[in-house]
Amino acid sequence: MASSTYNVVRNDALWPCGDVDRAAFIARVWEEGAEAYRDLPWRGIDDAYAVLVSEVMLQQTQVSRVERYWTRFLEAFPTLQALAEGSVSDVLALWQGLGYNRRALALKRAAVEVTATGATELPATFNELIALPGIGPATAAGVLAFAHQKPAVYVETNVRAVFLHELFPDASKVPDADLIPYIADTASQTDPRGWYYALLDFGAQLKKSGQNPSRASTTYARQSAFEGSRRQKRAELVRIALKHARGITLDEAHRALDATELSEGREAVADELFASLIADLEREGFVNVNDGIIIVAE
Repeated sequence: MASSTYNVVRNDALWPCGDVDRAAFIARVWEEGAEAYRDLPWRGIDDAYAVLVSEVMLQQTQVSRVERYWTRFLEAFPTLQALAEGSVSDVLALWQGLGYNRRALALKRAAVEVTATGATELPATFNELIALPGIGPATAAGVLAFAHQKPAVYVETNVRAVFLHELFPDASKVPDADLIPYIADTASQTDPRGWYYALLDFGAQLKKSGQNPSRASTTYARQSAFEGSRRQKRAELVRIALKHARGITLDEAHRALDATELSEGREAVADELFASLIADLEREGFVNVNDGIIIVAE
C-alpha cells in the first residue's frame, strides 16, 4: 500500500453498505462534521511544511497538547530550511512533552534530506513524500489533502471511527483493507481538505460521546503504560542529556536516571538496561558517546 495513493475513484458496487447508501453517508459526514468543527491553528493553510509538522505531532498525541506545541515549534523553525539547519538539541528541547522523540528526529532528517537537494519546499507527490524519513502513507495523504487540496486516501483513527460507526456498526476486527475502498470512494475531488476535517471532527465527537468505534478495527490497541516503561527511561535520558549541553558522563547520567526512578517509587536501573538504553539512543542518532561522555547529537 505504500507504493501508491490507492485509487481515488467512484465505485458504485460498494453501495449500499448495510442500510447506508453513498449519498446518505456523505451528507451525514458533512452535517455532523460541520456541527463538531474544531478551529485548529494548522487548518486552512497551504504551507505543506507547517501541515507536515502538525501531522507528525498529532501521531499518538492529543490535539490539545499539539495546540500548545505547534505554534512554538514553527516560531523557532518557520521553514524547512530553518529546521534542517537547526541543532538536534534545539529540536528535541522544543519537542519535550510531546513524547515519541523519534518523530522529532525523523522530521529533522526529512528537512535535511529535502534541502540537501537544493529544494526549499516539500515534494508534492505521494511517492516522493513517503520516501522521506518518518513519512508514511497516512502522513503523506494528509499533506496532499490539507496543504494541496489533492484527493488522497487518509487513514487515521478518527477517520476509521466514522466509517466503522456508520458502515460496520456490528462488526469486529475490521481490517483497514475493508475500509480503504470506502475511504477512497468517498474522498472529495473538490474539497479534500474540508471532507477530512469533517471526518476527523465527526470521529472525535463520537469518541467524546463515550463511543469508540475504533475498537472494532484490527489496528486498535490500548497504549501501553508510559510510566516505568523503557520508553519513559529513554525519554528521561534525553532530558538529562539536554540539561547538560557540554556533556555528562555515563556514570552521572546513570545516577540521574536512578534518582528519577527512585523518586517515583521504582527501582534503580540495572547496569545492563542502562547500557542498552544508551546504545539505542546512540544508534538512533539522539546522542553521541565519546570517552564515557554523553552529548546530544548535532
